[in-house]
Amino acid sequence: MQGIFIHYQRVKTKAALKRAATISPDFVQLEATSLHGGEYDGRLSEAPDGRYTVVGPNPYTDRRWYAQITKRNGKVVVK
Repeated sequence: MQGIFIHYQRVKTKAALKRAATISPDFVQLEATSLHGGEYDGRLSEAPDGRYTVVGPNPYTDRRWYAQITKRNGKVVVK
């Protein structure tokens, strides 16, 4: 599970994440939370193609919603 930010602020709802990720992935940032490494940490627009599972609004203290982000050929889909 990774954290997620829009403009350096935690994403409050999954709907807000869907809007931001599809309109402008440059402003969405994935946060690596694994102690073992292996998770991408950085802008969604620069992330390698693949599937990312995120939790919000805060992966450490407040897990109200979950989402799966799929990036392929520069196109982003949030489910």
